[in-house]
Order: sequence, then C-alpha cells, then structure tokens
Amino acid sequence: MGRTDLGRGDVQAQPSAPKKKSSTFLKIFIGLIIFIIVMAVGVGIGFVTANMNVKADLSKDILPPASSHIYDSAGNEIAIIHATENRVPVKIEQIPMNLQNAFVAIEDNRFYEHKGVDPRGLARAAYTNIVSQEIAEGGSTITQQLAKNAYLTQDRTYKRKIQEIFLALQLEKQYTKQEILELYLNQIYFGQGAYGVQAAAKTYFGKNVEDLTLGECAMLAGIPKSPNYYSPFNNLNAAIARRDTVLDQMVTYGYISHNEASAARQAELVLAPQNVPEKHKDAMYFIEYVTQLLVDRYGADAVYKEGLKVYTTIDLDMQKMAEEALLMYLPEYYTDANGIVQPQGAIVAVEPKTGYIRAMVGGRGTDQFNRATMAERQPGSAFKPFVFVAGLENGYTPDTVIEDSPITIAGWSPQNYSRRFSGNVTLRTVAIFSMNVPTVKIAQALGIDKAIYYAQEMGISTFVLTGDPNDTNLAVSLGGLTRGVTPLEIASAYGTFANSGLHIPHTAITKVLDRNGNIIHESVPEGRQVISPESAADLTSMLEDVITKGTGKGAAIGRPAAGKTGTTSDYHDAWFVGYTPDLVASVWIGCDDNSELEGITGGDLPATIWSHFMQNALLNVPAHDFDPLVIDRRSSKNVVNEVRDNSGRSRRDHYEEEESKPRRDYYSEPDSERYHEPEPVRESDYTQKPEGVPDYVEPAPEPIREPEPVYHEPEPVREPEPVYHEPEPVYNEPAPVDDAPSFDDELSKGRN
Repeated sequence: MGRTDLGRGDVQAQPSAPKKKSSTFLKIFIGLIIFIIVMAVGVGIGFVTANMNVKADLSKDILPPASSHIYDSAGNEIAIIHATENRVPVKIEQIPMNLQNAFVAIEDNRFYEHKGVDPRGLARAAYTNIVSQEIAEGGSTITQQLAKNAYLTQDRTYKRKIQEIFLALQLEKQYTKQEILELYLNQIYFGQGAYGVQAAAKTYFGKNVEDLTLGECAMLAGIPKSPNYYSPFNNLNAAIARRDTVLDQMVTYGYISHNEASAARQAELVLAPQNVPEKHKDAMYFIEYVTQLLVDRYGADAVYKEGLKVYTTIDLDMQKMAEEALLMYLPEYYTDANGIVQPQGAIVAVEPKTGYIRAMVGGRGTDQFNRATMAERQPGSAFKPFVFVAGLENGYTPDTVIEDSPITIAGWSPQNYSRRFSGNVTLRTVAIFSMNVPTVKIAQALGIDKAIYYAQEMGISTFVLTGDPNDTNLAVSLGGLTRGVTPLEIASAYGTFANSGLHIPHTAITKVLDRNGNIIHESVPEGRQVISPESAADLTSMLEDVITKGTGKGAAIGRPAAGKTGTTSDYHDAWFVGYTPDLVASVWIGCDDNSELEGITGGDLPATIWSHFMQNALLNVPAHDFDPLVIDRRSSKNVVNEVRDNSGRSRRDHYEEEESKPRRDYYSEPDSERYHEPEPVRESDYTQKPEGVPDYVEPAPEPIREPEPVYHEPEPVREPEPVYHEPEPVYNEPAPVDDAPSFDDELSKGRN
C-alpha cells in the first residue's frame, strides 16, 4: 500500500561536506556487484518460472477477514480496526486517459516499455539500499506492485523481492498492459476506506471516475503514496503540492502540455462533503498515527483484514491528562470555514530513556489532521537550545561571555525582544532571557551547519538544505526554518538533553503479533550518544534557570525541570518544550491558517498547559533530580571523573567509546527486521559531521574571557518571552512541500 513520506538565501559560507572515505565506495561497489549477480540469477529463474502455464487467480482469498486489535502500554485493548471496504470495480474504458497517464507518470513512467521489471529502477533501488545498509527502496513497477498486493506479504526482504519479480514476469506474460493497469487501478488503496479509482472518485470528489477533471485525476494519482498524508481531507496543502508534482511529471513525459498543467492548477478544487468515520473514544490521534504506521509497513489489507495484535507505548491515564490540559486552557477565537475551532494545539509526551510515546494530542475536536505529527510549525526560540549545545560541544561553557550589541548581516539586523542591548552577557543569561542577538552571534561564530547537524542527530528531519528558500542561513538560529518542526520531533529531540546526550528515537509500537500469535515485530529501545554528557548537563542547568529565573517561570512544577519557550514573529506560534529526568513534553498553540494568536507567547499559555499536564502526569512518580553532572553544573564544580557507573566507568568513558565507533544511521527502530519508525529525509551534506565538529575533546579555553568587572546580572525582565521579529525578506511563511519524509519506499506505489 502507500507509504508515509513522513521539508533562505545564504548569509555566509558554510563548511563543505566531509569527503567520503574510499572504503565506503569500495563497499558500495562490491555490494552493488553482489546485488546485481543475485538479481540476475533471480531474473533467470523468473524467466523459467514465467514459462510455466499457471494463470494467477487474483480474486482468491485464503483466510476470512479478521479485525486488528490495538492495546495500550498496560495491555488493555483501546481500539479494534476493521475494514469498511468501499470498492466498485470499473472497466479500463471507464477510466479517463488522464487518470491512467497520471498514474503511469508518477508511479512507473516506463510501464509500457518494460516486461514487468524495470532494470533501471532496480539499479537505482540497489544503490539506495546498499548506501543505507537496509532495504529502503524497492524499485517496483506497477506490475510488481500488483503482484505484491495480490500474493505476497509486505516484508522488505530480498527473498520477497525475487518472488515479486517472478510473479510480475508471469503476469506480464498472461495479461496485456491494459488488463494489468485495470487490475491495479481497481485494487489500490486511497484512504478513507476507498479501494480503487471509482470509490476514490466518489469519496473525494462526489462523482464517477469518468467525470474527473485533469486536476482531480492528478490529485487522485498522488494519494496512494501515503493515503493518510496526501488525503485532501487530512492535509489539503500537501495534497495540492503532490497534485502539482504529478502534473509536472505528466508534462515531463508528454502526456499534457504546460498550458494544460497550468490550467489544472488554477482550476477551483471542490471536494465532496467528508464522511467522518466514528472516532475511537480514547487516544484517537494516537490510534490514527499507529494505524498509519502499520499500513505503511504491512499494507492496508494486513491491518484491516488479517487480525494483527498491536501493543503500543501509550499510557492511557497520561493521555487523558494531556487532553484535559489542552482543552482546559485553549481559548476560542473563531470557527474556521471547515467548522474547526481556532486556535488549535498539540501535546506530545515521550519517555526519554526509552523513546516511548506516552501521550499524543493532535488537536481539539475530531478532524483528521494530527498536528502532533503532521503540522510543521516555526519553533521560534524553542530552537535555540540546538545552537547552545553546538556551542557547548565546541568549547563554550555556560559562563562564556558573548557581546550583546548591534549586528548587521547581509542587510539583516536582528533585535532582542526588549529592543535593548546589555553588553557582555554569559551564555547562561542568553538562555534565561532568550536573547536573540547573542544567539545569532554564536551561530555566526560556529557556522549554522553545526546547529543543524546536532538537531538532525537528535531527530529533527525537516531541514531544507538545498534550493531557495533553504535553512543554511542564520535566521535558523532564532527558529526561522523554511518548513518548521513537528511537536513530536522536537519533543523527541529534547529527550536527548534529558537523557545525558543519549538519543533514543521515538517509537509508538512495542510488539506486533499476527493472527496466529507469532511475533512479527518487537521493539527494544536503543540509541546512541550524540552529544557529551557534560554538554547535556550544562544545557540542562541553563534550561533549569529558564524555568526558575527566566521566560519559563509559568512552567514551574515543584520538582527539577528544564525547558525553553518559543514564540514566533507576529505571534503565529507559541511553544513550550520541557523535561524532567522521567518525561519530556512539547506543547504547541497556533491557528491552522496561521492567524495571529493575539499576543500569546510561549511563556504563558503553553507553559501553563505544560505545567498542568506534567504535574498530573508525574503525580505518583517520585521527584528525581537530573544526572549528577547537572547538579555539579549548578555548583560550578568539576567532578566529571567522579561520576561513575557500577562498573567503575564514567560517562566520559562511555561517550569516548561511542565516539570511537563508526557512525551509522540510527534513526530507524532498532532490532527490527519487519517494522521501523519513519526515517527522516537527510540531505547528503549533513549525514555526517560537518568539518570542524570534534569527536570530543576537553573543553577549549573560552572564546572570550569575562573581564572584571564587566557584567552585572540584569534584573529579571517582566516582558513576555522574547519574540523573533522576522526581517523581510529573510523568511516567509513556508510553501507547501512536494513530498513528506520517506518511511518505506519499498511499500510505495511507485516512484516520483
């Protein structure tokens, strides 16, 4: 079935990407040769198999449909998922040529040329898989997808890929291209319970398939790649961007002209009234999220018909507390054209030591847009900790002095919220009062690529590093991202700070059983040290002061906690992201149409919601202090070598051991051959450390030493949390993105 593709001018030169080692190319070359040999043998056997005169019965169902069951972290059933299948088969003559051509252009542009298997696609997939060291892309043709959906499981193994090739060759021998396309278009899943193009046309546009316009055909062809993400009911902007991609492909391959594509883009889009299905009473956004992960991994038929038992990480009591906190404090400004009350909000809570998602609220109401996982919003000052930690990893300390004075960079003059300058200030003070200008100066001194690198290492996947606009500029240091971040990813990233620099990717599913009780997936939390324990401790001590002394006072919960406020220009977005040793949570408030929040800052409503939720969520959890290194940072003593585990090894020993190991792409769920969380889209220039990022050395001397007497601690400001006033035209509201981050290309319905 589909897959989840769950992405400003430059202001300074950035370090070039590190050169690949020759051994890497050797591995790729050898792996590619081996793969080609294996595939050649498989194709040879496939031709023999294709000569067997056995015609496939595509309508045969071996087992009766069975509902899947979802369980919470305590093993209690919280949802039953079953198919409400809406399928109306149509003949190929009823399917408009524009729709046929749209699918061929976006899914398999060589469909009419190959014999069921496209060697070019296989070569591309082989290269991608070898580089990623896993089966991430399948290179499947439309015929292969039909074979896979009709006969095979959704496993990502070479054995299944070879079986898929055999069956595709057989299908091409026994059916014409038009027959194959007809079978495929009647079988594919479009979300909302709609199977096949006729049901999809009725569901989304309220008309028969033969009456679809060019623009509607292009939009339908774009949905199967990820039915949840590209549904115009769930994510209209993404659906429109995907439609435009399909139109571009149709122009590229000569199916339509540029003028026809332009007219289709400008035509009014009229959707059918949405038939909202009955929602699960408890944790509805989380259940929808888990369901989509399962569909992406196993296919819709497996999820809705094969009786899976799915054990998740959700803590239902904590979930109800999150829902209550959001609804209690969110104001009601207006109801938008879709009947949705604004502003909206989201909460995500993650256990930092396991990565388990314990609570997820994607909004108030019953709409299907999950803001916790799908809304990419500007983080404002909530992004600054990634700049601070880049400094801490490169010789800065909380006491390092930065000059808070006017600066102009390529015509941009950033300002502090107070519109005042304080002279020499420490890094700790910069964090406490969320000062903009010193933050920009730190990023300028280090290079913004270092902050981006560490944010990516902690799971932020939405950076745009090429094209225009992009994120390779200093406005990013104040949270001015091209796309923004999701509440889920930023919560997971802050979990790294709470976990002494060890990042464990977030996960929602702990175990999946098939209808016979066989374990087909089991998750074991695993991560890696991405920043030193000392840097994590320094940052945590600074972010503790944000709550006790600075812009985050409204988030106090009566126990050790650290966090950061975030407010964007013109009050479009307000955030509070914070953590204790036991739990990290992000709170976002904003309007879906990006309207102003009437002066709401991250330090008031989001901080209040965070505090209310965390106090209740941790009510029966003993108050724990942070790692001893954090306590040490509060007293400004250096006892790093005294902090040791039961084996007598210090956190420094563990960190240096980790840093000596070859780096790998760890952002996929560990120890799982059958399922993993979505992988972030990573630009090649940032998959490894930028030049100048150390493996780790003892902190260098401070860049600037504090003279005596230079600085007097300023009186705490009473103004709301500093707001980044975006310069014109440094960055504007991000445009819709064509493609979301890839989850499992093997399971997609073709390639762009």
